[in-house]
Amino acid sequence: MNIEDAINHIIVCLRSENSKKYQQYGYELYIPKIIGDYLGENSWDHQRSRVRELSPDFYAAAWELCRRGIIRPGIKEFDAQATDDGSSGNGYSITPFGKKWLEETNQDTFVPTEPDRFAKMLEPYKDRFGPGFYERAQEAIRCYGAHAYLACCAMCGAATESILLATAIAKTGDEKQVLKIYSSSLGRSRVENMIIGQVKSYLKEKFNALNELLKYWRDEAAHGKPTNISDNEAYTSIALLLRFAMSVNDNWDELTIGKI
Repeated sequence: MNIEDAINHIIVCLRSENSKKYQQYGYELYIPKIIGDYLGENSWDHQRSRVRELSPDFYAAAWELCRRGIIRPGIKEFDAQATDDGSSGNGYSITPFGKKWLEETNQDTFVPTEPDRFAKMLEPYKDRFGPGFYERAQEAIRCYGAHAYLACCAMCGAATESILLATAIAKTGDEKQVLKIYSSSLGRSRVENMIIGQVKSYLKEKFNALNELLKYWRDEAAHGKPTNISDNEAYTSIALLLRFAMSVNDNWDELTIGKI
């Protein structure tokens, strides 16, 4: 059990057809009932020690969902029954935004939407690709968690460009020149060519396959025209970003060998 698991379990419970069974007193979400469901017990009183052990992660998960605006502490409406236990951190209600959010896709239950877990997945690449990459990647996952799918795709594309810049700088040994080329006409394409222009065809194809779709959605999201970007594109963008970072890292020596 960790905070991400607890978040996912709370979301599954709130989206279930029997979500009312997790209500108690005047609260739409009562944490002990959620933990009891996780333990598979009809009565959480039978495993108080286990409930106590799991409670810190579930309380932190509830706070994270509050931070995202999906739930809030307190009773559902004025004059509903409140309790000291509920007010101390066990009782929550769903916000209007949260009701809409829960009605949308359930896909984000399976995405590492908790920033701490996604940060751990990206941690091996932070030093190699730099703080610009790490910052934009974290922004992408936060946007996804808020269902801001346009912004998520834009940030995934921006994080990808940070990877391109870091790789080109490592290959040329000239940061100033790379940034100058990047800022020029067709700069991104020129930087890409610096990296893969002379590499083996199989690596070039792999590089382009991961990069092109991220680049397309980034451009679609960043421009002012209407777009059909939805959760599916944002979900795939996050997965592609991680795969792209892994691929470049795994083939780092071959991509950066030699000077231009």
